[in-house]
Amino acid sequence: MSIQPYLIFDGRAEEAAAFYEKAVGAQIQMLMRYKDSPLPQPEEMLPPGWSAKVMHMALKIGDTIVLGSDGDGEETGFKGFSLSYSAKTQEEAERVFAALAEGGETKMRLTRTFFSPAFGMLTDRFGVPWMVVLPQ
Repeated sequence: MSIQPYLIFDGRAEEAAAFYEKAVGAQIQMLMRYKDSPLPQPEEMLPPGWSAKVMHMALKIGDTIVLGSDGDGEETGFKGFSLSYSAKTQEEAERVFAALAEGGETKMRLTRTFFSPAFGMLTDRFGVPWMVVLPQ
């Protein structure tokens, strides 16, 4: 059994996928648009012009698959969780933290803590909360 995060990007999924490719080395494993679905969505379920939006995508980040979509046009937001990125080196932690923070908001700068030589928290430009940690 596995649990995978599924993120709704409120119409910005393709932009998010490109951002995560650069920021954390994500690999797009799959991306399907609403218009390419084998079972079309009822017209009343999506806003006008939404057919080219992402119905479903899978991003591989390290050993984890993060799923996502553009959603259905209703604003969602991200609250009550964070994605945690475990870096292998101090340099990787610094690079990833800076990349994810670009255009976002730093909640706690990357710093030494009692449990990690480098730990920081931020919200990226899509509103996704992240923790970057270098395990001891």
